Amino acid sequence: MSKVFVVGLPRTGTTSLCIACLELGFKTAHTAYTRKTFQDAEVIADTPVFNDYQRLADVYPNSRFIYLERDITNWLPSISQLLERMAANLLRCDGGFNDTIKRCFLATFSGLTQNTLRDHDFLRDCYIKHQQQAITFFKAKQLPYLLLNVAEDDALDKLKRFLNTEAADLDTMPFTNKAGKVTAWNDISHPLKISSTRNGKVDKDATLY
Repeated sequence: MSKVFVVGLPRTGTTSLCIACLELGFKTAHTAYTRKTFQDAEVIADTPVFNDYQRLADVYPNSRFIYLERDITNWLPSISQLLERMAANLLRCDGGFNDTIKRCFLATFSGLTQNTLRDHDFLRDCYIKHQQQAITFFKAKQLPYLLLNVAEDDALDKLKRFLNTEAADLDTMPFTNKAGKVTAWNDISHPLKISSTRNGKVDKDATLY
């Protein structure tokens, strides 16, 4: 089954994009930690997609990819703030976040420590490396992809064209999780919203998809 995978790094507008996809009529998951989530959702974003997009391209042939961009001067303080909040559960050897979150963040932000999570040069390098690798991969594999900045005026029109939808009930791109907020998705109630977990439980990392 083909999917739409949103490859943007955290704090690039994944929640806003997912809300837009719900309103455009797509079953959407913001993060996916169970096999059922991958089976049920048409659009999947954030963890583990931003790290696992290459493998997902093989598992789900004919899928499309959206790479979210953000002005890096705005992204840097935002991602640094997020990583500071996550650090205690992300960097500990035992417990903390589930294995999928740890694996994806520590791979994409390779070299992350209590010191580097505040180092904008380090974080900028991670952003640029991730973007270059993703676009190179899409082009090499001749995969359909869209570069999108949700803050741009024509972002919704670009998204509609890419998804081949003329849905008229959404005329502006949602803009959520501003000022460091990260929980907007939890507050969304929509019939097309796909749960990321199984009543709070997750599948083993190696068996997600």
